[in-house]
Order: sequence, then structure tokens, then C-alpha cells
Amino acid sequence: MTDLQIKPERLLSFIAEMANIGGTANGGCNRQALTEEDRIGRSLFLKWCNTIGGVARLDSMGNIFVHFKGTDTTKLPVLMGSHLDTQPSGGKFDGVYGVLAALEVMSSLHDQNITLAHPVEIVVWSNEEGSRFSPAMSGSGVFAGKLSQSTLYQSVDDQGVSYYQALLETDQLGDLPCQAFPFAAALELHIEQGPILEAEKKSIGIVTGVQGMNWYQITLSGETTHAGPTPMSMRKDPVQGLNTVLPAIYAKVAEYGEQARITIGKITTIPASPNTVPEHVIFTLDLRHPTQSILDKMSNEVLTLCQQVPPILSAKVDVLWQSPAVEFDPRCTEVVRHSAKKLNMNAMPIVSGAGHDSVYLSTVGPTGMIFVPCKDGISHNEKEHVEPKHLIAGGNVLLHSLMQLAQEKEQ
Repeated sequence: MTDLQIKPERLLSFIAEMANIGGTANGGCNRQALTEEDRIGRSLFLKWCNTIGGVARLDSMGNIFVHFKGTDTTKLPVLMGSHLDTQPSGGKFDGVYGVLAALEVMSSLHDQNITLAHPVEIVVWSNEEGSRFSPAMSGSGVFAGKLSQSTLYQSVDDQGVSYYQALLETDQLGDLPCQAFPFAAALELHIEQGPILEAEKKSIGIVTGVQGMNWYQITLSGETTHAGPTPMSMRKDPVQGLNTVLPAIYAKVAEYGEQARITIGKITTIPASPNTVPEHVIFTLDLRHPTQSILDKMSNEVLTLCQQVPPILSAKVDVLWQSPAVEFDPRCTEVVRHSAKKLNMNAMPIVSGAGHDSVYLSTVGPTGMIFVPCKDGISHNEKEHVEPKHLIAGGNVLLHSLMQLAQEKEQ
């Protein structure tokens, strides 16, 4: 059934219509989790699902599960989906594409009166972005048992509205408990959010895993003094310590090759005064690598260097967040590779540099991801753009991957 394809015009129409909800003046989207815009977008999605026989359920975190029957009631479901919430100045495709492509896949099967052996669930995970409520990937995290629902219920946005209150206000609090259930496989189609596929001129990324991520806050401390009367030789200036630390840690990470990442995203001085030697310099440190053992070794060496400051200064390390490296299910990865090959897609293996709901999902059951390129690697930005040909290619790979997983035989 290699000739079976999605309907490109319908997929593009789904994306365009959803983009109108929370659309921004510069062509992006502001449809943050559990806002009125999010509620309207979810309602539109459910309306589309209803027309092809999908039965929707809502859980206690606001995750949506749309069920499509299979021919064999003894088989476990195959999951597809992503998220519909966006950044405050986000794009039209991040997460949304994965949900609407899954909808298009089921619509195309419905057009042909094809019912797969396994049941299928399209999942919309709540608060993936984390722009309104912290932490990100809340819905999938609670589902996988990695985050606490009671703690997340108390998370508040900038206006003091809690997650639980937002669920009530948008009528997104479901009766279904938010807890993992067995599934045969899960697939998430997503834009890459980076520049690699475009640079390599590939239409499809076969995602083999996700980088491990360690976030730290480093505090270098000295002594506050007046900038004028205090000679340089008599200062306990933590900025001078920072000047020593940064080149050393960048050089260390460079030793680990192209797959290693280091980002200093924020640097703060206290007190922040132009004529005062600061007492503290605080900076954040984001370290990433796709192999957990290498990430651990690299992180330990970098943290050691962070603490090698002159004796007149002190250094303190706080762990902000850690997400282990993930290797996706080999069978799911092979199914994606096989589907791309038989459709004559230009594909390559790739490791995700960003976190996704599939990270949590992979701790529960067999999980895989498919990437398509985005223009200049730009995402979390109103300029986020994906060429229609890539959107269509990804949708077709998802379709044939689903058919292989949900039929349990070659197509």
C-alpha cells in the first residue's frame, strides 16, 4: 500500500485554521496552555476528530486522548500526537504539526475505509511548553509518573492563577486519571527546531534519541567594595573569577566533540551597580550530550573547573534540573527508517537537541520520533516556518509508520 498518501491540502488547511486561533500580528501564535485560546484550539481539534469517528477522553491533567477502534480488541493501542499549546510568541508548527498530522493520518485512513488491527489514540499533551506553568512537559510527565500532579496543580502563572484553577476555568479537567496505561508503540512527529536537517538537505529525521541535559546555577562570591578607591590588586572581584572560569569550561566541552553542548544563558551580578565591585556573580550552565555516561563525565569535569577560582573567592554549585539522555525504541526507529526508505524520502538519523513529551513517554513504552526540517532552524519564534513539501513528507512517513506498527506486518 505504498501508494496510500495523506491529503496535502487538508493537512495544510488544518494547520492554517489552527494558526488563526491566538494568531499574532507577525504571523506567529500565542496559544499558551489552558488559556481561552488553548480551549478554543482544543475544541476545534475535537470537532475535526468527531467527524471521522474519534471518541475523546480528557484526563485529570487536561491531556486529550482520542480513541479510534481497531479490528482486534485484544491488541494494545498505538499512540500518535504531540501538543497544541505554544510559546507567548511562538510559531504555527511546534507541537501543533504532530497533532494535526496525526489527525490527517486518521482522516486519510477513514477516507479509504481502512481500520487497522490495533486501536489508535491521538494524544494532545497538556502544557508541553511550560511558558505559563512550570515545569514543561507537565501532562506527559504526570502520565509517566515522573512528575507530581498535586505539585503541578499548585503551579501558578504570572497572574497568580494555578494550574488546577486554569483546568477548571477552561473546562479541561477530565474524569480519567492521569496515569500510564500499556501501549504497543508511540510516535511523535515534530519539527526539528534546529538547523541540521536543512543544512544536510534531508526531508526526514529518524530520531534515535534525545540529548541528556544538566542545568546548573554557579555562584562565585567575593566582597562588595567601592569601584573608585579599591585598587585592582586588593579586590575580591568574582567577575575576575568568571573571566578565568568561562574560557576553561568552554575549552573543556570542546574536547568532547560536536555532539557536546554548553550554554551560559544568564549572567547576573549582585549588587548590580555600575560603580560597585559585586559580591556575587551568578550564571546558569546548560550542558548536553546524547550519551549519558559522557554527559556525566563532562559535567563533573566542568563543575570542577567552575570551582577552581582564586582563594580570595568562593564557588557554589546548585543543580537546577537534570534530564537523562534517551535512546528511543529500536523497533520504532527501524519502522520510521523503513517507511522513509520505501517512500523514497531523503532521510538521516538524528539526535534531538530539545526535550519532548516523548522523553517521558519512552519510560512507559516503545516510543519513536520523526523530524522534519524547519527554515534556518528557527523555533519558539513567530518566524518559525516549515516548507509544505516537508510537512507533507512527514505526514506520509507517519502514515506508513503507523500502518506498519498497527498492523504488525510489512505493508
